[in-house]
Amino acid sequence: MPTVKKDIQETSKKISQVKKIVKKRVEALEYGDVQQTPISAGTNWKDLEFSKPEKTIRIGTMFSGIGAIEHAFQRLGLKHKIAFAGDIEPNCKKSYFANYNIEEKDWFTDIRDFDAKPYARKVDFIIGGAPCQAFSMVGKRLGFEDARGTLFYEFARVVKETSPKVFLFENVKGLLNHDKGRTWRVMHDIFEELGYTVYFRVLNSKDYGIPQHRERVYCLGFKNKNTKFEFPAPIPLEYKMYDFLEDYIDTKYFLKEKGIKFVTSQKNREKCYTQINGDIALCQKRNQQFNWHGDFVYHPDSKLTPSDETFDDFIFDVKDVEEKYYLSDKVKKYVLAGGTKNFKTSTKTDLDIARPLLQSMHKMHRAGVDNYVTHKGRIRKLTPRECLRLMGFRDSFKIVVSDTATYQQAGNSIVVDVLIALLKQMDITKYGV
Repeated sequence: MPTVKKDIQETSKKISQVKKIVKKRVEALEYGDVQQTPISAGTNWKDLEFSKPEKTIRIGTMFSGIGAIEHAFQRLGLKHKIAFAGDIEPNCKKSYFANYNIEEKDWFTDIRDFDAKPYARKVDFIIGGAPCQAFSMVGKRLGFEDARGTLFYEFARVVKETSPKVFLFENVKGLLNHDKGRTWRVMHDIFEELGYTVYFRVLNSKDYGIPQHRERVYCLGFKNKNTKFEFPAPIPLEYKMYDFLEDYIDTKYFLKEKGIKFVTSQKNREKCYTQINGDIALCQKRNQQFNWHGDFVYHPDSKLTPSDETFDDFIFDVKDVEEKYYLSDKVKKYVLAGGTKNFKTSTKTDLDIARPLLQSMHKMHRAGVDNYVTHKGRIRKLTPRECLRLMGFRDSFKIVVSDTATYQQAGNSIVVDVLIALLKQMDITKYGV
């Protein structure tokens, strides 16, 4: 039979179907909007129990920073093993190795040089927050390979090579609107192309126990196509920013500074209103739950000490703040200036909910950018430890780098408490081994 010459303009039923599919995807990219996943209306995440606490979750992280997800696992007391981690910033490696158990062979510096294939099917949960360069939208390319040259591609590549049961991708809120939403649509389509059911939503840390305005998009991908997921519902904010700066309480049974002053005052003790570690209990009152009169017990060796990582307990030591954190008169005039000409900025200090923490906090910006507090009659900036607290890191986290590096690491991290809410909501133990 003579060979049939195929023309570039040839049409067929199959070609027409492909064209329809391509056209549909392009139209979706141009005009469509991927809707955010709803918030759960079921049992609140704080009341959820892990179904398989005996399981070990193998985790791998990219752009690991100071290990927010690793600290979340520590605070929850969950069994876990770090399969791999990495960050291009040398100081991050110092902080990471000081706080987590990982072998040198499992650490990488540049994600672009990391071969993840040896970890295939050896990791259950992958997490990362890649700095996202814009995609080139020339030709309306939608495929996995067309994302090459971006750090997002490296995240997606590692997901493809390791095939985890679940992945979490975190990024700035503005990603959803970049290039009229097209950039996010490309990312979303690539995750689905890799075989994952995708859920995403913008969450604010102030809705999950941390008094800081910090909105980020959280995207979860599940290998099991039948997985149904809704994001954890917000909880009432129990603490203010100032609660992270002085001596703070782990539970409702421990007194804050005002209560301690009342209970320990000589006047109240002489009048037998209060006592601490008494041999014989004072007369108990029916409204004891609501006042500070009565018996109090001092617990120097309480299980709820700063070394305990119970996720919803806040215990912070009272510490003297070094002089270097206080603002000089010259610097104070700058950071508390209301603005010049047409530029105006907020000069409020002592906020109940912190402004977003920045990686450049060591530079002391205007009050409309950074957080400042009054302390002992003076104004100061937040200390590195306080910044870590406002990112959900307990005081058990070891600081082994300079103040400047710690500020940068805190400002670039994911908020641990939001991760805890996600881990509980999805019941991460179901994906362990």
